[in-house]
Amino acid sequence: MILISSYVFYGWWDYRFLALIFLSTLVDYFIGISIQKQSSSQKQKILLLTSVLFNLGVLGFFKYYNFFIESWIELFASFGYQIKSIWTLNIVLPVGISFYTFQTMSYTIDVYRKNLQPTKDFISFASFVSFFPQLVAGPIERATNLVPQILNKRKFNLEQSIDGTKLIIWGMFKKVVIADTLAPIVDDIFTNYATYDSSSLAIGAIYFAFQIYCDFSGYSDIAIGTSKLFGFELMSNFKFPYLSRNIGEFWRRWHISLSTWFRDYLYIPLGGSKHGKLLSIRNIFIIFLVSGFWHGANWTFIIWGLFHSILFLPSFIFKTNRKYTSSVVGEQNLLPSFRESSQVLTTFILVTIGWIFFRSDSISSSLGYLFKLLEFSNYSNSFVDFRFIYLIAAFALLEYKTRFDERRIHFFKVPIMNKFIWIGIACAVVLLFFKESPNNFIYFQF
Repeated sequence: MILISSYVFYGWWDYRFLALIFLSTLVDYFIGISIQKQSSSQKQKILLLTSVLFNLGVLGFFKYYNFFIESWIELFASFGYQIKSIWTLNIVLPVGISFYTFQTMSYTIDVYRKNLQPTKDFISFASFVSFFPQLVAGPIERATNLVPQILNKRKFNLEQSIDGTKLIIWGMFKKVVIADTLAPIVDDIFTNYATYDSSSLAIGAIYFAFQIYCDFSGYSDIAIGTSKLFGFELMSNFKFPYLSRNIGEFWRRWHISLSTWFRDYLYIPLGGSKHGKLLSIRNIFIIFLVSGFWHGANWTFIIWGLFHSILFLPSFIFKTNRKYTSSVVGEQNLLPSFRESSQVLTTFILVTIGWIFFRSDSISSSLGYLFKLLEFSNYSNSFVDFRFIYLIAAFALLEYKTRFDERRIHFFKVPIMNKFIWIGIACAVVLLFFKESPNNFIYFQF
């Protein structure tokens, strides 16, 4: 049933790409089994390389083919050579391709490393690759976590289902009430940034910071919650990233499934931080640049990755990047200290500046936005709508209150009758803000 539901879910968007996800599943299923059968390490490496090249080839063609062709055309044009764009193709990007290709690659790599026994149950493996709650926008699950859950028999658990329902409602609240409410304002400001003053641009950047967080973490909450209804436990993808005290902590709390994927399957194989400062710095730049490029075929994402690598370097050089691995802001007190507040605010401002590159259509637009923002003139209150300010402030307070456990929805933790009242109110608010044509989740395009 899981496999059928997943294929129906994915095929509802575009049935033609079911063949692609099936092919990806087929390739890694047989390669995983073949790696285990081979006694020669050389042949095992060849099989692993085949899997990696196949998955990256499929991802590269659908996501980056036109980007590379257009970049070459622009490069030659800068030297005065005009090339007709006859090589570009009208390629439709399959939804979720960046997620499920990384998911299947990690399976093959884990089998090669002997961290996982390859499954011989094709239906279960196909269900792992196409598991519908997290198929199109993560979390990017590891086979070591999800495959055993698929293989084992599950029983209905009322408490797990209630927890899942809470997460679904909270995820919908973040998406519909916050992200979709801010989206039209953000779109207008970023599209017409040249006509707005500095204060409006600052508000636009802050609004986008909350929009993308509520949009993406909202989807993750819905995916995790839906999985709970079926008896599955997925990994957490966000742990209050805007309460981070430095960039290192931010990346341990933001898109955790992707950052840990790059750590385990790229950074550590490159040598991690074991071979001296210079090679470690090189590895850090590679990780962040690849992470940026993973997000989309645009130079703005690469610059965003480069920007974060530069932000990360000081904490790495001075060995503070691992400082906050097991603590949270305001851990011993009701309120954070002045120092913690300053650290959180500084980190948020730096991350928000990075979001300007992420959200802009081109490098020139992002630089134009930044230069206009830094003029510090012509302040107005054209976008200071206190309804949005109160909404964001209330959301931030709820985030702070639940900072010890990202899956504990605090305002639902009340006596049973009041709990259902709260759930009813939350559903009513979501329905009140719901639009006839809601915005797609931002990460669907990646």
